[in-house]
Amino acid sequence: MGFLDWLWSPTETPSQRSEDAPTTPAGPVIPSRDRGLVGASEALGLGAVYRAVSIRATALRQLSLDVERGGQTIDRPLVIRRPNDDMTLGAFLEATVNSRSLAGNAYWRIYRDAAGAVNSLDVLNPREVTIETSASGRVTGYRYRGDELKPTDVAHLPKMRVPGTPYGLGPIEAARNELRGAIDLSTYASEWINSGEMPSGILSFSGYLGDEEAAVAKQRFKDAQGGRRDVVALPADARFDPILVKPADAQFIESQNWNTTAIARLFGVPSSLMLVSLDGNSQTYANVGQEWLAFIRFGLADDIREIEDAFTSILPRGQRARFNTEAFLRLDTTTRYAAHEAGIRAGWLLPSEVRQIEGLDAIDGIDDRAPKISAPATKEAAA
Repeated sequence: MGFLDWLWSPTETPSQRSEDAPTTPAGPVIPSRDRGLVGASEALGLGAVYRAVSIRATALRQLSLDVERGGQTIDRPLVIRRPNDDMTLGAFLEATVNSRSLAGNAYWRIYRDAAGAVNSLDVLNPREVTIETSASGRVTGYRYRGDELKPTDVAHLPKMRVPGTPYGLGPIEAARNELRGAIDLSTYASEWINSGEMPSGILSFSGYLGDEEAAVAKQRFKDAQGGRRDVVALPADARFDPILVKPADAQFIESQNWNTTAIARLFGVPSSLMLVSLDGNSQTYANVGQEWLAFIRFGLADDIREIEDAFTSILPRGQRARFNTEAFLRLDTTTRYAAHEAGIRAGWLLPSEVRQIEGLDAIDGIDDRAPKISAPATKEAAA
């Protein structure tokens, strides 16, 4: 069963068992007061959840992954450039981030050559991985589709580490009560509009009508409406008043905006990227830029650091994998170039490093043409 097969298939989750049940591949057992389970597929039915998950994965795919040794960037090994024959690095990162966001855990199967060097990586279906532990809680192995894997054969990237369990806790499992409320609101809004329980209008008469006469008048009016925009002729003393529902009432705009903001907070995504703004909040160029910076530091950093550490653990000793977040934080060309110029003139940035940041090819000798920084004048020299 592949990742998408798991996503759209009914799967038992921890809240379906008693709190004394052993930990399973779904993750840690969290006490629940909800009226129904919220799985990954149902949660993704909310547009806000789908967009939040997509934003996190898309953001990671935009970052370049470099390999450093001794503070210097070196050529990336093939396993970094293309983790396996079937997936590009971007697709591999997307599957990893989505696994962490939807299941709270991501697992990489590690393959090595005869010399013991890592030559291939696969993203495993997180719902099919079982972690085996000793009595003290130390991880002793993994089970995947009937295979027993050693700890050195798997890289585990949990979303949030919870004491007492080796499994990570994801946002969908942790906040299923909150997500259930958002799903209930969306379902209620749809059923309220489409159920037909709300009458389209009121047919009234100036005089008194008995039950039989009222029923005949109502049926004739409905028959006329069934003629697809037909003209309805009413008696002189009859009047029809349509019941109009304001869009704000029909769509529950305020409530849905609040749910979207809550989901953005849950997944650590700025509200500006979720295309929602609450009353009283003004979006400006400056504060949106600060939101994006906060997104990198406190929203996306858990994925960035976890993936960096996982890649570093499979690289030869002395090498480290690092994401380059500079490109993601670019606000505009003028500001970026001004910052590069200031760094070069201050002496802490080289032109070759600027070209690397901008994704440009290296030019031999370009650092020799950088402006020289003169030493500050001293009091003795001035005297």
